[in-house]
Amino acid sequence: MTLDELGTPLRDTVFVVVDLETTGGSHLDCAITEIGAVKVCGGEVLGEFQTLVNPARAIPPFIAVLTGITDSMVAGAPRLSEALPSFLEFARGAVLVAHNAPFDLGFLKAGCGQLDLEWPGFDSLDTARLARRVLTRDEAPDCKLSSLSRLFRTRITPDHRALHDAQATVDVLHGLIGRLGNLGVHSLEELRTFSSQVTPQQRRKRHLADSLPHAPGVYLFRDVQGRVLYVGKSRDLRSRVRTYFTASEMRTRMAEMVGLADRVDPVVCATDLEAEIRELRLIAEHRPRYNRRSKFPEKATWVKLTVEAFPRLSLVRKVTGDGAVYLGPFSSARTAELVVAAVHEAIPLRQCTRKLSVRVASPACVLAEMGRCGAPCLLGEGESVEAYSVHAHAFRTLVSADPTGVVDALQSKIAALAEAERFEDAAFQRDRLAALVRSVASLQRMTALTSVPELVAARPTADLGWELAVLRRGRLVGSGVLPRGQAPGPFVDALLATAETVLPEAGPLPAATAEEVRCVLRWLEADGVRLVRLDGVLASPAQGAGRLRSWLGELQSGRDSVRPFDDRRHLRPLERPARATA
Repeated sequence: MTLDELGTPLRDTVFVVVDLETTGGSHLDCAITEIGAVKVCGGEVLGEFQTLVNPARAIPPFIAVLTGITDSMVAGAPRLSEALPSFLEFARGAVLVAHNAPFDLGFLKAGCGQLDLEWPGFDSLDTARLARRVLTRDEAPDCKLSSLSRLFRTRITPDHRALHDAQATVDVLHGLIGRLGNLGVHSLEELRTFSSQVTPQQRRKRHLADSLPHAPGVYLFRDVQGRVLYVGKSRDLRSRVRTYFTASEMRTRMAEMVGLADRVDPVVCATDLEAEIRELRLIAEHRPRYNRRSKFPEKATWVKLTVEAFPRLSLVRKVTGDGAVYLGPFSSARTAELVVAAVHEAIPLRQCTRKLSVRVASPACVLAEMGRCGAPCLLGEGESVEAYSVHAHAFRTLVSADPTGVVDALQSKIAALAEAERFEDAAFQRDRLAALVRSVASLQRMTALTSVPELVAARPTADLGWELAVLRRGRLVGSGVLPRGQAPGPFVDALLATAETVLPEAGPLPAATAEEVRCVLRWLEADGVRLVRLDGVLASPAQGAGRLRSWLGELQSGRDSVRPFDDRRHLRPLERPARATA
């Protein structure tokens, strides 16, 4: 049995309860002296395994006193090279159980490594860890095997001999399973992930996953009125949904959601990419109460260069077909404001919000007096339409082709501030520049895809087939899996014939949201992806912001290096301060 078969009944699960005696506490410099194991299923003992092991070294005196195993007892015992393969064969196909499993499994894995044996990859359970989750302090002040043996009145008293301890652990395991059965835990997966934080009501709803397929796709939790509570995706729908009824799902709001859920609807998808895209679309469509991201793509902010005689930058929510230049989208208005401020530092676009006339002069603002604006509002005294158009052209070039001029200007200002030892101001300008470069690079990367009328790409699957995706203007309109050995031509033709028709709208994202386009781009950039058909040109600007990714990476690394105390988990006091006395 493996945990890939989630929901395996405990009564059908074969357990091998194992215990080891060793020459010390670390598998790095100690050796096994005895292996004891009991194979059980459905409460019945199927077999036992016991052997002493010659550790090829002296047994420390205190270990000999503790276990009763002496050098003379193991002198004629088999070496690990004989004992370990025999045990692995005995335990093959079962779930390994041990009390303080990391200790026993650590020695077994280390032994496999020494003998160049492949570790079978057993599933495992730790009765000590399980007991801590099931028992209260009143029942068991500690979870030592001897304490649990007294609590569950095991038939064998543990005495630091491997087989006896394994036999006692069998009774402890059955006692714990009996406790959990009353709480609705009846499967292997539920046993491994049990936690008292999962309510009985939550566990009782695990039947909602029973009808779901083992296939990639999207799942929708609905309440009794059919309203969508939560949308998620998975490569295995049934396995993922079952985790909502076990301890592997620790989010408090998900427990609340499961309490309201009445059914789970699956949407089976041909590929993982399709599942990811459908999840985004369904979240945007239903806006589920318990989803926190991707619910309101229309609330993203854009930086717009207005269409007028003297254009200015404006923050807007919607892209229209007015011929304006747009930069974005930004999930945070604060980030959009940083980008606007960075542009204004390098390009003297006007910052006033009123509409300027080419015939009637308007009073100049304080920025004109400071020399940070060409004062086109003054008409003859300020910049003309032709002179001002240079600034608008600089912004268009920044967004669509080459940010070099703006980046160089801002880096010069940052260097001057640092030279003047105005380090906080320099850091602030650096953050503005980084936000600008990231936004331009992201837009240019997305625009390269959304400008392509049609594209078919393929990615190899594990079984030597191909995942195919049809994209139109950056929108996923069709997907499928081509089996190994099948002719691709007819399959691609059929996929194109049944693909969704796209009527592109205006703007950099004419057919899909930014999150969907980024998702598709990640898929296209994965290893092994190949272009099958291409209508148009797929290319980013040669001098675009993408070439500055290494600079952004270095910047982020530098920022991380000066935050040594963000994660304080590794910091521990060396000694507790003495208590003050009066």
